[in-house]
Amino acid sequence: MTRDDTLAGIQSQTVETDRLETHYLESGGESGSDGVDGTVVFVHGNVSSSRFFEDAMTELPTRYHAIAPDLRGYGDSETKPVDATNGLGDFEADLRALIAELDLEDPITLVGWSNGGGVAMRYTIDNPDAVDSLVLINPLSPYGFGGTKDEAGTPCFDDHAGSGGGLGNDEFVAGLAERDRSENGESSPRKVLRTFYVDPTHEFDAEREESYLTGMLDTATGDENYPGDATPSENWPGAAPGEQGVNNAISPKYCSLEAITDVDPDAKPPVLWIRGDSDQIVSNESFFDVGTLGQMGEVPGWPGEDVFPPQPMVDQTRAVLEEYADAGGEFEEVVFGNTGHAPHLEVPGDFLGELEGVLE
Repeated sequence: MTRDDTLAGIQSQTVETDRLETHYLESGGESGSDGVDGTVVFVHGNVSSSRFFEDAMTELPTRYHAIAPDLRGYGDSETKPVDATNGLGDFEADLRALIAELDLEDPITLVGWSNGGGVAMRYTIDNPDAVDSLVLINPLSPYGFGGTKDEAGTPCFDDHAGSGGGLGNDEFVAGLAERDRSENGESSPRKVLRTFYVDPTHEFDAEREESYLTGMLDTATGDENYPGDATPSENWPGAAPGEQGVNNAISPKYCSLEAITDVDPDAKPPVLWIRGDSDQIVSNESFFDVGTLGQMGEVPGWPGEDVFPPQPMVDQTRAVLEEYADAGGEFEEVVFGNTGHAPHLEVPGDFLGELEGVLE
């Protein structure tokens, strides 16, 4: 399947790898050809697709070859179950198969947003020599999403209750499944796009908003994909991770990315960590974290801050990257003001400036 509504300069392609029929967007010169200075691979986040990087790809100088795949179960790629027990391993292996199939010249610059940042970290852990630079945009914490209480990623409960597929918003999931494009309800996909994907003061171009909304609605829902299955728990809030689906794959029960600090010092790529200062999805008090919602009184029975505080996601990422630097790597943290979860959409010029600085 290919798209016929891409922006000028963007090609829509589909390729069959040994794992997945993968759709991807492509721009710039051909990888490895004369005049091409390198390859950039953009990896999107949860409930999104390659559409969210299309704008950045059009502005990237043509001397770079860029691709942005749709991960399994998203966009126009094939839908296959996500084995959560391997963390983000399915997504990482799919990406590796795509890069091999396209014969992209190593090393690449790998750009990961949100959950895609977790995929990019996992790819770097498993293939450090294949990554020249790692750019993380408001990335998933190295300790996953939900259910941890401190900078070291200590679980709140042994069964990791408070994370995983059982904590999805039913109204939001239903809106995705029904491809709801309305503005009705606080948890409608369009409302979530406007309120949480970006700083609420940000205004979208109307045509681009429709494309981003399509990118959200092109999400496979259910126990095998988003949000995933769940296991009953005696611990608050009553649900622990299952074994299938995206939100279980990012549960700290299965998602462990701090091993990036163990990459050989000679192979550690430099890391640029970009984030918005008003991010409401990946933050120290995320509105998508049950610890935050419990503290606010939105989820009854909260056991208190000593037992289940809001997950300090930003502090966890910084602690791991500082350890990464202490172990022979290097990283830079760039914070954009009045910017939410998607700096590449909200402050595209600033984002491109930082990315081009890495590429040069």
